[in-house]
Amino acid sequence: MDSFEINKIIAAVLMVALLVIGIGKLSDVIFHVEKPETPGYAVKVEQVSNASSSATTASEEKINIATLMALGDVATGEKIFKKCAACHSIIKGGKNAIGPALYNVVGRKVGVVEDYKYSKALAAYEKEWTFEELNGYLTKPAKWIKGTKMAFAGLRKEKDRASVIKYLNENSDNPLPLP
Repeated sequence: MDSFEINKIIAAVLMVALLVIGIGKLSDVIFHVEKPETPGYAVKVEQVSNASSSATTASEEKINIATLMALGDVATGEKIFKKCAACHSIIKGGKNAIGPALYNVVGRKVGVVEDYKYSKALAAYEKEWTFEELNGYLTKPAKWIKGTKMAFAGLRKEKDRASVIKYLNENSDNPLPLP
């Protein structure tokens, strides 16, 4: 390759570079965009008073459990419990797995299964597994008892929760009467 060919290649590369820079400058002139004084977007947030938020929480917690339990049935609960069976045993005398055994769970004090190491939050929770407690816990365990190590997203459908609670209640020596 002679020097004339090299000069043509270098000239072509320089022309492309100048063309790209020129088009960029020309587009800045044609499509001028004014930059804002402060970068970002203003987000309007409405202030919610504590009284209304606590009233909302109280209404969420005060679900008519009798109406909720009427939605579920044991057969559906058994099918849905298969999600839970990966970590929990439901048979009488069943062993603890990743989670504690759940036989006789309805009406039992929270965090008392022997040979199972509960999270500090569940061990310190001073309540019993009532229908209401189970409903709240199964909705979203991490939200109901903050600090629990149960990594389950929860059951969103009320019918599913009611069915699982009925199934848990049936798997007991003395099932509690339904509300």
